[in-house]
Amino acid sequence: MKYLFIFFSLFLLLQGFARAESSLVEEPKSLSAENHELIIVRTIGFPPYGIKSESGTSGIYYEMANKLIEEAGYQLENSIAPYSRIIRELKSGKADMTIMFKYEELKEHVIYVAPLPALPTVVIGLKGTAFESVESLKGKELAYLRGAKFSEQIDNDPEIRKYSTVDFVQGVKMLKRGRVDGIIGPIDPILSAAKQLNDDFSLFGEPLVVKENTPWVQISKKSRDKLSIEKLNEAFKKLQSQHVLEALREKYLSMQMNNSN
Repeated sequence: MKYLFIFFSLFLLLQGFARAESSLVEEPKSLSAENHELIIVRTIGFPPYGIKSESGTSGIYYEMANKLIEEAGYQLENSIAPYSRIIRELKSGKADMTIMFKYEELKEHVIYVAPLPALPTVVIGLKGTAFESVESLKGKELAYLRGAKFSEQIDNDPEIRKYSTVDFVQGVKMLKRGRVDGIIGPIDPILSAAKQLNDDFSLFGEPLVVKENTPWVQISKKSRDKLSIEKLNEAFKKLQSQHVLEALREKYLSMQMNNSN
C-alpha cells in the first residue's frame, strides 16, 4: 500500500510538471491587432512625404502608412528616416514596412504589397536653363539625394557628375549658389524644398523627365509572421476606394502653396 501511495504521488507530480511545461510553450500569434504586436514603420525623410517639425511628424506617406496599418487592424510605431537606414532595417527586420521606390538591393529582402501612382523623376535647373535629354547632362553636375537611386541611366554614366546631398533643401541651396547645374528627384520634394527657402516654381527652368518611378507599400520578409499581406491588400483597396491618397496629396501640396504666399 505504501508503494502504491508513492507511485500515485509521483504520477501526480509528473502531471503537474507536464502542465507547467506546456504552459510555457508560446501559442502561435494571431495576425490580427489582438496580439498587440507593434508594427515598426519607417517613412522616407523628405517633404511632402515625410516631414519632421517642431509641431510633430507628418507627410503624405507618413499619414498613408498610418491609415493603412490601422485599417488592417494593427498597432504601429512610425518614424522618419533616411533611405540608407530604411534599407538596412528592412533587411534586418528591425523595420517591418515602408512606402518607397523599389531598390535592387532590397529585392531579395522585401515583399511588394501594393503600388502607389507613379511619380515622374526629373532633372531641373535654374530658370532659363533646359536639358533636352539625358545625353545633354554629360559634363554637368547634379545634386543627388544620398542613398536614393532615381535613374539607372544617370547613375551608371560617369560623365554625369553627382554631388551627394543630405536632403533636397541642400540641393536647392547648391543650385542657387551655382555649385551644381541641376537637381534630380521627384518634382514634389524639389518644389517643397524650394518653398522652405521662400522660393517657388519660378526659381526653376524646364524639367527634364528622365524616368517614372513607382512607390510601393513593401514589408520586410522577416515580418511575414507579424503582418498579413491579404489584410494589407484589403485595407489598401479600401483606402483607394475612399481616395485617401488623393486627399493627402491635396492637403500637403495646398499647404505648400499657402505657405509660399
